[in-house]
Amino acid sequence: MKIKGYIEKKQPLLFRTFSNALQNNRLAHAYLVIGEAGTPLKETALYLAESILCDHPDPLADEECLTCRRIEKEEYPDVVLLDGSEGSIKKDQVETIVANFQKTALESKGIMVYIIHQVENMTIEAVNSLLKFLEEPVPGTYAILTCQNEAKVLPTIISRCETMRLLLLPRDEVIKEAIELGAKQEDAEILSAFYNDGQMIKDEADSEDFQKAKTGFVDELDALNQNPSMARYVMEKSVTPLLNDKPSTRFYFDMLSLAFQDIVSAKIGNPIKLSAYANIISDLAKKLPHVESSLLAIMTLRSQIELNVNTGLLLSHLVVIITKE
Repeated sequence: MKIKGYIEKKQPLLFRTFSNALQNNRLAHAYLVIGEAGTPLKETALYLAESILCDHPDPLADEECLTCRRIEKEEYPDVVLLDGSEGSIKKDQVETIVANFQKTALESKGIMVYIIHQVENMTIEAVNSLLKFLEEPVPGTYAILTCQNEAKVLPTIISRCETMRLLLLPRDEVIKEAIELGAKQEDAEILSAFYNDGQMIKDEADSEDFQKAKTGFVDELDALNQNPSMARYVMEKSVTPLLNDKPSTRFYFDMLSLAFQDIVSAKIGNPIKLSAYANIISDLAKKLPHVESSLLAIMTLRSQIELNVNTGLLLSHLVVIITKE
């Protein structure tokens, strides 16, 4: 994803702050980028690293030079990324960074950048190792940390970083932008619950994982609208074979969660957010019993995807709960 335009046009304060620091040679040794779920935190952190190292900054990264392209592909040895969105960040991972960054940079620029995405997902031992490194920064070394939940980040980490925030854009504006970029309305409405940028929505909407999940989602809603037996049959014969990896399974559970939130809303007369599916959601609100407990089951089973529980078992268990008389 090219993010230069997003930073310049939609995050003007961050753009001015970092541009001024680069132009005046006054970069802080550590930055903490804060943004709510859906904002492109990881992409922003990588872009800031590109801007520090770009061959032709103007004033931030051009995203076109060899260095920028290598960083984007995570092929630049002096930029290291730890991704807390993929699981807890452990002490040994931080200690490896510390050990490597106390050595001489491998590239001729002599600058090293480490990125820790979702720093709130570090273990206590990892945090302690990071604090020592932040307290005694190595010249020519920069840290870019990100977080979604500032309350879970130790004040001692925050105090050692210059903080910058990503502004949350209005949902209607994000949906409109995604549609203008070529996304379908129904896709934009679903993905706007998880992404706060039109381009990110368009990119995800075009992905195979999303499209597989959406096919299963639509098929299951139609089956639920017919009868419980059809819903169980479609889940077994159609949906389960489609969801053959974690990304598509996550998307599927997220879509179902949004739909059942709307079904709950429709039952009490509140607006439906997934307007493209308003008719079938209204129908299901009249037919399905105990939707609140079904929604809770969807959210609970969604958390088990990362535990490597068999997808077929998860889906079988789910459809039994949803179709319970």
